[in-house]
Formats: sequence, C-alpha cells, structure tokens
Amino acid sequence: MTLIKSISGIRGTIGGTQGDNLTPIDVVKYAAAYGSWVKKQRDKETYCVVIGRDARISGEMIQQLVMNTLVGMGIHVIDVGLSTTPTVEVAVALEHADGGIILTASHNPKQWNALKLLNNKGEFLNAQAGQQILDIAETGEINFNEVDALGKITVNEAYIDMHIDEILELPLVNVEAIKKAKLKVVVDGVNSTGGIAVPLLLEALGVHPVKLFCEPNGHFPHNPEPLKEHLTDLMAKVVEEGADFGIVVDPDVDRLAFVDEKGEMFGEEYTLVAVADYILKHTPGNTVSNMSSSRALRDVTQGHGGSYTASAVGEVNVVEKMKETHAVIGGEGNGGIIYPELHYGRDSLVGIALFLSHLAEVNLPVSELRKQYPSYYMSKKKIQLTPQLDVDAILKTISTTYASEEITTIDGVKIDFAENWVHLRKSNTEPIIRIYTEAKSQTEADALADRFISEIEAFLG
Repeated sequence: MTLIKSISGIRGTIGGTQGDNLTPIDVVKYAAAYGSWVKKQRDKETYCVVIGRDARISGEMIQQLVMNTLVGMGIHVIDVGLSTTPTVEVAVALEHADGGIILTASHNPKQWNALKLLNNKGEFLNAQAGQQILDIAETGEINFNEVDALGKITVNEAYIDMHIDEILELPLVNVEAIKKAKLKVVVDGVNSTGGIAVPLLLEALGVHPVKLFCEPNGHFPHNPEPLKEHLTDLMAKVVEEGADFGIVVDPDVDRLAFVDEKGEMFGEEYTLVAVADYILKHTPGNTVSNMSSSRALRDVTQGHGGSYTASAVGEVNVVEKMKETHAVIGGEGNGGIIYPELHYGRDSLVGIALFLSHLAEVNLPVSELRKQYPSYYMSKKKIQLTPQLDVDAILKTISTTYASEEITTIDGVKIDFAENWVHLRKSNTEPIIRIYTEAKSQTEADALADRFISEIEAFLG
C-alpha cells in the first residue's frame, strides 16, 4: 500500500495505516494544509473552494472528509458532486473561487484515490505552491474556526451541463457541421464520470452515443488507463455497432483516446496531433507538448508554419510553457488536450468537440484521417521501484553513457537519436521508472525500450 506526497497532490491507496496510505487522517491533514494555504494567498473575509469527484468507490467518503475539514476552517464549499477534472477547473473560474480540489486518482486502479489541488484560476498548483502545502502539513500550523465562523456547503450539480454549454459556444466547435454528419459513436466511460459527461456532450452535438461501461459506480471494468491492451471491448463494440468511431476516457475525463471505424486504435498520441491540426488550420500559432510526446505534433505544427516547444512532463509544466510561447493548443501525448480558448487544463470534453468538428469538416472516415499524419510508433514501459533503488544515480549513469548524443535532463533523461528517442523518468504518481520510446516502427520502438530496461537492470546488478 502506498501514499505519494508530491507537489501535484496527495495520492494513495485506501485503507491500511496512517502515513503509509491515504487514510481518513491523511485526508484531513492535507485538506487542512490546503485550506491554510488558500487563506494565506489573500486576506479576506470569506473564502470559497470548489470540490468535485470521479466515481471511485471511496469518493464519497473522501469528499465528506475534505469538505467538512474546510468547513471547520471557515471556508465555504461548492459541492459539484460527481464531476470531471476539467469541469471542476471550469467551475473554479466561473465561481471566482479561491481554489478547487478534485478527488480522483486519474488512471490508477480503483483502490487508489487522490486530492488534486487547484489555484484560484482553476489551474494545477506550481511547484512552489505545492511545496508550501506539504510544508504546512508537516509543521501542523493550521487553525480551525470557532462555531460561529464555520463555513457552509452549497450543492451545485449543474456544472457538467454548464461546462458543455461553454464548449458549445467556442467559435471553432462547429455544431452545425457535426449535426449534419449524423455520427454514431461508442463511448467507454470506464464506469466513472465520463459515462455521464461524454454522452451528454454528444447528444448536445447531435451525435448518437452508444454507451459502454457508462454506469458511474466506480467498478472499473478494465484497467482504466486508456491503452490498446485494455480496450478490446470497445474495439469490438465499434465494429459490432457499425459506429463511426469509439471514444474512451480515463476516470476523471482528462485523457482521451479514439478507436476508428474498423476497431483499430487511432493512437493515444494522435489525439492531440489531430486536434492541433484542426486548430492550426483555423488559428495559426505555436504548440506545446511534454518531452514524452510524439514528434508528430512538431511535424504538424511546422507544416502549418508554427513553432513547437517541448516541456517537462506534467500538466503544470505544459501550461507554463504554453503561456510563455503563446501556444494556441497544447497538451500531453497521453491524450490530454489543453485548449486555452476555454481554460488551461487537460479536457477530454473540449477535445471530443474539436475532434468531431475536424472530422465533420474533412468528411473522412477516422481511419483515413489517421493516414494524414506522420507515422511514429511508441513504446511505453516501466520498471517497478523499491526503496533501495537510487533512481538519480541510475539516470546519471545513463546520461553519462550516452553523453555523445543529444541529451535533455530537465525531467529525467531524454536521449534524442537521429531516427528515434528514449525518455527515462521517475513517475510523480506511481513508484515506477517510466521508459518511453518512439521510432518509425513498433518493433524498433519496443526493441529500444527493452534495450534500456536491460541496461538499467544490468546497472542494478
């Protein structure tokens, strides 16, 4: 069992002992630290924080603990209930709130949950703010209010609908063209809140949704990470239904992947590539993705006359680089779309609406659309960590070994070879080293990943 305390939030497994897992005591401790941090940002009479959750089994318990901890600190809470990460981000901005907390462990299995923390813009905290909260939690410098100064909880379950309304009003969401296309789409909601939000969005766009695993009960029917090996049911259902394509999201709806009309993966990395192609056709500009994302975005961006920049892994790093370069679209190769015209956060719902607009305008089958883009193949593997492993020493050795190549060390070690690349980094959300590679064939990408796994294992002896 595990508790991971990082600048990006508090993530852990439910049950077990306090301090080693995400127990009720840990939830209260870090919710209180966040509440204390919120109060330190501005000296004002009242404070407000938006709270939402995915459909995890532990979600309701965790939410009650978080909300009532904040109430005890005199902070008013807007409870948006079952929601999505991007919906909570949008709600913070629309409510002019002081912050927000999303209760989700994203793509982790059902025994995990997490507190993902937002600032008053509805964006993830930067490293400095995240460290301040961790410091407050450790020092215990937290004050609770007396009985006449407690906060209040206000329930507002309309925010998914409001989020969808915001998307429909975007100039590049071509509602008329989508409705004319009369599309049929299978939706895998992995029995979480995507099963609520995605069908509602599709119906608003005149698309017929076929629901698969859309009951928000938190019992994930397959590994919730939207990778090919987990999506055999969706792939079969698309073919069986004669659908135009399939959609899968992760439990908190900030990662997005497609299956084409033949039941084949469009490619998680190509979600951002296709959406960026559409945006750049209409609003030329710059793009950003993280270092572990496909070179295809760079190629497409340059083809439209724009400039591509790679950031360190992590949404906050992508957002920071997007603001710095005035990017018109960005995200992460894991299917995360960040469209600043709506908000600075990974958002599967806006990604779906923009992809549908693109598809309706080009009037091609999804499989043919995929052929429009450069073909790269990725391998995503990992090595389980133990407390004895010195990850920094491992990465330093790798970096030294390949010093003659193009090396980037802003986030782990990335080695750019002429025809392929490998990126090695310690995960912020799981006790693993991630090994990402990309090449011009799947065989080559897998072989490159296996080669580096062998080199790391040799180093470990």
